Amino acid sequence: MIAVNVRTDQSHAVRRVVVTGIGCVTPVGTGAKGLWEGLQRRESAVRRVARFDASAFRTRIAAEVDNFSPTDFMDRQRAKRLDRFAQFAVASARMALDDAALDPAAEDPDRVGVQMGSALGGVAYAEGQLGNFLQHGLRGVDPLLALAVYGGSASGNVSIEFGFTGPNSTNGMSCASGAMAIGEGWRLIRDGQADLVVAGGVEAPLAPLCYGAFAIIRAMSARNDDPARASRPFDAGRDGFVMAEGAAVLILEELERARARGAHIYGELLGYGTTTDAHHMTAPRPDGAQAARAMRIALGTAGIEAGDIDYVNAHGSSTSLNDSTETRVIRTVLGDHADRVAVSGTKGYHGHALGATGAMEAASTLLSFVHGWIPPTLNLEEPDPACDLPYSGPEGEHRRISYAISNSFGFGGINAALVFGRAPNGTEGETRG
Repeated sequence: MIAVNVRTDQSHAVRRVVVTGIGCVTPVGTGAKGLWEGLQRRESAVRRVARFDASAFRTRIAAEVDNFSPTDFMDRQRAKRLDRFAQFAVASARMALDDAALDPAAEDPDRVGVQMGSALGGVAYAEGQLGNFLQHGLRGVDPLLALAVYGGSASGNVSIEFGFTGPNSTNGMSCASGAMAIGEGWRLIRDGQADLVVAGGVEAPLAPLCYGAFAIIRAMSARNDDPARASRPFDAGRDGFVMAEGAAVLILEELERARARGAHIYGELLGYGTTTDAHHMTAPRPDGAQAARAMRIALGTAGIEAGDIDYVNAHGSSTSLNDSTETRVIRTVLGDHADRVAVSGTKGYHGHALGATGAMEAASTLLSFVHGWIPPTLNLEEPDPACDLPYSGPEGEHRRISYAISNSFGFGGINAALVFGRAPNGTEGETRG
């Protein structure tokens, strides 16, 4: 008989999950400290596309990551073997592990999982290689293309980089995939299949064909002459989302293990819910019933009531249907309490990085716990009458948060919600970054 390292824990329901590290590459800042400082600046990172010539498109703006050097996070040879998408994933994971004060070599690799999410994987890199193929044939194509293009290269390369041999997956569930990866990591620890999970989302979609596909269906804002004001969640003048790139990774850890090593704890991941509209590939279900059910499932698994929520970190994509439907969903779930919570959407800062955004927003939510400040919903100047929640104002909102819920909704009608609570017993601390 072959022995396998699997723990069966009959009391798995009491295995609590905390967040002990944050790593990110975003248009507003790198690392937990950089992200927080970027949010405090209250400035949008959206501008004219610089990565390629977008002059032929209806939309010509995006939120790009500047000054990213992969060799800051991996050796030069390794960086050359990875496309930008995988580089973001490995870099964010390294920052998160460092932030958590963890030495990967000291961990039991079988007990460390990696869960990542990405809507498009390495499609932008593949697009560039297609140009090489058309010009030079197969001899012009990077031999590593087949290994770079698929979504699983995110979690695969993170595991290879750090030697983690636990459960490994990259889901491709559109704009909900980062949040779902975090939720699935929570399940792995809760159910005793892992003690530590590297979880998050990554996206590097800024290439002409990929970008143009969204421009064709008029999903993106065309406010090209005023990029900084283009992403405007819940505003009456919103006209579509703004595409972005980036990544964010959380270190999820079993509570008692984290306590035993004296870990800094940002907060506790209490609950997770996911559902599917089964309605339309791009439009949300009009009644929002399944999005509401995802929020209720998350609250139920967290063991808290809707009235306990202090803060809703909204998906707030700056699209007409999403923002009005999400408003309705939040009111349905929270009832009268919806008028007393703080609500914010941070895509006005960093645009919509598709599968990475839910993880970025989870990181922002946790930082709000630590610092007691909720970022503003940038560019919300004239609220849509259909969007009538107490969204955070231009200066943000100082508030002590006990419980928060973060929503993510994606193409195909995928809904995901994460519930976070304050670090247990006051173990939260200042961001190390």
